[in-house]
Amino acid sequence: MASTFGFTLQEWQRCYQQEPQQIASLLAAHLAAIDPQDNAWIYLATPAQLQAQTEPLLEKYLENPAAYPLFGVPFAVKDNIDVAGWPTTAACPALTYTAEADAFVVAKLKAAGAIVIGKTNLDQYATGLVGTRSPYGAVSNTFNPDYVSGGSSSGSASVLARGLVGFSLGTDTAGSGRVPAGFNNIVGLKPTKGWFSASGVLPACRLNDTISVFALTVEDAFTVASVAGGYDADDAYSRHHPHTAPASLRPQPELAIPASLEFFGDKQAEAAWQQALVHLQACGATLHPVDFTPFHQLAEQLYYGPWVAERTVAVGEMINRPEEMDPVVHSIVSGGLKYSAVEAYQAEYLRASLTRQIEQTLAQYDALVVPTSPTIHTLDEMKQEPVRYNSQFGTYTNFTNLADLAALALPGPFRADGLPAGITLIAPAWHDRALAEFGLRWQRQLALPLGATGKAPPTHAFALPSSGEHVRVAVVGAHLTGMPLNFQLTTRQAVLVEETQTAANYRLFALLDGPIKKPGLLRADHGAAITVELWDIPLARFGEFVAEIPAPLGIGSLTLADGRSVKGFICEPAALQQALEITRFGGWRNWLATQEGK
Repeated sequence: MASTFGFTLQEWQRCYQQEPQQIASLLAAHLAAIDPQDNAWIYLATPAQLQAQTEPLLEKYLENPAAYPLFGVPFAVKDNIDVAGWPTTAACPALTYTAEADAFVVAKLKAAGAIVIGKTNLDQYATGLVGTRSPYGAVSNTFNPDYVSGGSSSGSASVLARGLVGFSLGTDTAGSGRVPAGFNNIVGLKPTKGWFSASGVLPACRLNDTISVFALTVEDAFTVASVAGGYDADDAYSRHHPHTAPASLRPQPELAIPASLEFFGDKQAEAAWQQALVHLQACGATLHPVDFTPFHQLAEQLYYGPWVAERTVAVGEMINRPEEMDPVVHSIVSGGLKYSAVEAYQAEYLRASLTRQIEQTLAQYDALVVPTSPTIHTLDEMKQEPVRYNSQFGTYTNFTNLADLAALALPGPFRADGLPAGITLIAPAWHDRALAEFGLRWQRQLALPLGATGKAPPTHAFALPSSGEHVRVAVVGAHLTGMPLNFQLTTRQAVLVEETQTAANYRLFALLDGPIKKPGLLRADHGAAITVELWDIPLARFGEFVAEIPAPLGIGSLTLADGRSVKGFICEPAALQQALEITRFGGWRNWLATQEGK
C-alpha cells in the first residue's frame, strides 16, 4: 500500500471515491507507519479506538456521501482539547484526566467524517511560543532539528508539516496557532474569537483563546474551519456570525505594513521579509507603512501586565504545586498573583483604548501584513534566554486576540539558511474568508513545496467552499464598476467577483426617465447574452441594498451563460413598453459608448 503521508484533503477524498470500504485498512496502515516514539505526539489512537471511529462512519457515508466532506481524513488534536475517552494533559502529567465528551469542535469534525489519529505535544498549559516547555520533550523544527518548532501548538504543527495528518488543531492566545506555522512552512488559520466554540478546551486565557487550524494549503485550512466553526449556546463566549464582512479582499488590495520593523539583528529574517514584500506587490497589492506603536503597546500587555492573571485563573490550584509544573511556565503564570482587581480594570481600559486606535488604522486598508515572527532561535539558545526569546517570537502576534482580529499565517520566502519564514495577514473580526481568498492567491504566486513533505503544491484550481455569509448579485447597469450607483455596493463591503454574461435569452432596455439612466433586463423566449458583473455582498447588508432599488426595478433570479443561477436585477414588463430596447449592444457599457456626445 502506497504511503498516505502528505495527502491534502482533496487527495484523501480521491483515495476514497472509488473504494470507501478501504477506510479501516488504510487508516490502520497509516497509524502503524507513525513512529510511537515521536515526541510530537503525547497520545496515539489504539487500533480499537481507530476502529470505533471508522466502523460506524462507513455505513453512514455509504447512505449519504455528501454529508461527510471530511470522510476518512486523519487529524491531530492539541492535547488541551478533549477527545472523548482519551486522556487530556495540557502537557502537565499531574493534571491528566479522561475526557467524558468530545470538545464541540472535535465533535463537529468527527460528524463530518474526520478521524482523530492522536493528541499532540505543546508548551505546558499552552504557555509559550517555543515548543520547548513540555515534560514530554521539546518538539524540534521540521527543517532543522537544532531549532525550535514554535509553540505552544508545537506537536500539531510538526505532525502536519511532515504530512502525518490531513489537518490538525492547535490553540492560539498569543500566536500559538501562527508562530509554529511560520517556523514549519505551513498554513495557520487563527479564526475570529467566538467563531469556534471553546467547549471542551482547557483554557490558557479564556477571553483571548481560540482553537486554530493547521493545514498544508489555505484551501484545506478554510474547508476545515467552515466545518468546525459555528455558534455554541453552551459556550458563553461563542458568537453568531454577523454576516457583514467582505467575501474577499479587493483584486488590488491596499495592505498596511509596519513602518519600522524589529528583527532583533536577524538579517536573514529581514531579507526574507523584503522578498515577501516583492511577492505581495506581484499579487497586486499596494503597501502602506503605518505607525505600529499601538500594536506594540497592546502586544506588551499580554505578558507584562495584569492580563497574565488570566493564565493564573486557568491553572487553578495547580499554581500551588510548582514541583509538578514546568518551572518557566510556573514563573510566568504565578506572576498573575501580584496584580489587584483595580489594576486589572485599568488594563482593560488600556486594551480598549489601544484596540480603538488599531481599528481606526485598519479601517483605512484591506488588511495588515506582518512577519509571522521576527526571528528564530535554536533549542540551545532557548535554554539560555527562555523568556526573552519567547517574547521576541510574539512581537507581531501578541496583540491580535486582544484587539479581536482575524489572522492567517502563510508560508513565505525561505531564509538563506533554509529555514522557513512566514508572513501573517491580519484583519478585523469576521474577515476570515477575505483573508483566505487572498491566501489562495499568495500560495499560487509562490508555489512553495507543502510543509516539510517536499511535495509540490496541488495543480488543481484552488477554491474555498461556497459561502453562506454572502449573496452573489449580478448587476447590469448603473451599479457596474465606475458607474454612478456602484457605491451602493462598495460601501456595503461588496466585492467584485467577475465579469460574465447571462444566458442567451434576455432582452436589455434603457429606461431614460429620472436623473440616472438605468437598464431594464427581461427574460424572454428570444434574446441575447448580456454582459453583467457578479458581486458578493454580505448577507446582512443585502436587505439594505435591495431597499434602495426604485420601481420598476427589482431583484430576481438570473441564469448565466454557464448555467449558474444568481440574484440579479429584473424589471417590471409594463415599464418596458415605452423603453428603448438595446439588446443588440450586448451590454450597458456598449450602449452608453454610443451615446457619448449626444
